[in-house]
Amino acid sequence: MAAICIMVLGTTSGAGKSWLTTAMCRYFQRQGLKVAPFKAQNMSNNARVVASRAGGFAAGPPQGETWPPRGAGSHTQWATVGAEIGSAQYFQALAARAIPDVRMNPLLLKPEHDTHSQVVLMGQVDEALSRMAWRGRSASVWPVIAQALDDLRAENDVVVIEGAGSPAEINLSSSDIVNMRVALHGNAACLLVTDIDRGGAFAHLYGTWALLPQNERALIRGFVLNKFRGDAALLAPAPQMLQDLTGIPTVATLPMWWQHGLPEEDGVFDMTPTLGTGVSSLPPGGAIAARGGPAPLTQICIVAYPRISNLDEYQPLKNIPGVHLKWVRSPSEINALKPTDWIILPGSKNTSGDLAWLRSQGLDAAVARHAGQGGAVLGVCGGLQMLGEALIDPHGVDGNAPGLGLLPLVTVFEADKTVRHTRSRFSPSMNGAWSALAGVEVAGYEIHHGQTQPHAAMVAAGNVAQEVLSEGLAWQSPQGNVLGLYLHGLFEDAAALQALFGTRFSKPVPTLDTVFDGLADFIEQHFEPGFLQGLLQPR
Repeated sequence: MAAICIMVLGTTSGAGKSWLTTAMCRYFQRQGLKVAPFKAQNMSNNARVVASRAGGFAAGPPQGETWPPRGAGSHTQWATVGAEIGSAQYFQALAARAIPDVRMNPLLLKPEHDTHSQVVLMGQVDEALSRMAWRGRSASVWPVIAQALDDLRAENDVVVIEGAGSPAEINLSSSDIVNMRVALHGNAACLLVTDIDRGGAFAHLYGTWALLPQNERALIRGFVLNKFRGDAALLAPAPQMLQDLTGIPTVATLPMWWQHGLPEEDGVFDMTPTLGTGVSSLPPGGAIAARGGPAPLTQICIVAYPRISNLDEYQPLKNIPGVHLKWVRSPSEINALKPTDWIILPGSKNTSGDLAWLRSQGLDAAVARHAGQGGAVLGVCGGLQMLGEALIDPHGVDGNAPGLGLLPLVTVFEADKTVRHTRSRFSPSMNGAWSALAGVEVAGYEIHHGQTQPHAAMVAAGNVAQEVLSEGLAWQSPQGNVLGLYLHGLFEDAAALQALFGTRFSKPVPTLDTVFDGLADFIEQHFEPGFLQGLLQPR
């Protein structure tokens, strides 16, 4: 029997579809059901790597294996061919305690310019589709999308589907492949969620419903008001009036909840309160100091260059007590740091372009000054490439550029992209600022064209970076304070978080699994009693 489909639609982007889908994945999993997430098409430069087979759907794990894979030896790659899916569906799969799978997000659009996106179909870049006009693409990709959903339904009890934007974009309805066409294909029980904090929520709900044809309206089982501040009793009689107009009940009023801890799918989280300090971007001293309490133990500044990518992997740092996480764009913010504070250079969709931006802002000198004073600097993927001496691009992939010169390394961009999930163990000889990671086994993923090696002339002169993860994954400066690694997801790994921060606290450091349970508890508390279970009953 095919799985029940439950779909979360929104009146706008940012209404709360993604986190509500994640919460429902964990909620139904806790009912003893086998659950998978699905989003037909996602648009994001935040991607995760899952296992795949060339020309086919994602492979299951080896017998007795877990996700992330754990293997003998210092370095294990699970898949011979890596596949990319949107990070939201990756986290939803983890919430469902399912193995992340390319079928959960068959089409991923990765914006490269304001009017152009790289198209990733079933986890692999498709250049022909990338060149195709937007409206002409849907006929080519819909059979793949429908098959992916059908296969997930055949293997699970429940598939929780996330829509995109609004289902009532009437200019796009004829080529829709992500909202109501998916809902109709799966005969999904649909929720329509709106952001009441924006204002006009009841008009958004009614207008969306009114623009849908009758057969699509019939799939909507309930309205959800999200991000409400205040006394829900003050909403009356509007929910009843809306039900009188549409026949659809308002089944949940969800309070504003800044601190749920789920990574943001897109955009930096500058002004959202954190679990650790209350807010993610404040003057030095952080929110704890602003409330008259002690200053944070560590400030972590992430450089927010224009083409930043995979930024959501830093969300777990927001959840750690005593950590003040902020995004920086000016030298003055870096110059105010103590040597015990961190600077992170994150991934980039265009490393050479973001290096040019760093220099134009004077941030290159500020980062070098912090490193020269013994301050901790971490570069991840594109950030690692920036830390080296030079970027060399013989294939026109990214661009040539001089690096920051903080690690004696050189990066050469290859035509083929490395995309794989990886588990490796840090060298036991790590020292300095990153010594807590010595000997720690961590899992993560790689997405990069660049291949990095020690600078031969500098090595000959005695300037050698220590390789601290095998097979060219990470290097540490001789002084120990500068670390560069290709492995994304370090702060999503529970072992790494515990090693870096666990000695400060009597309780385990918060993890993503803690966040998923909190999301499920939240919706269980605020939805009408019995409604969520009722979605499992066909009508």
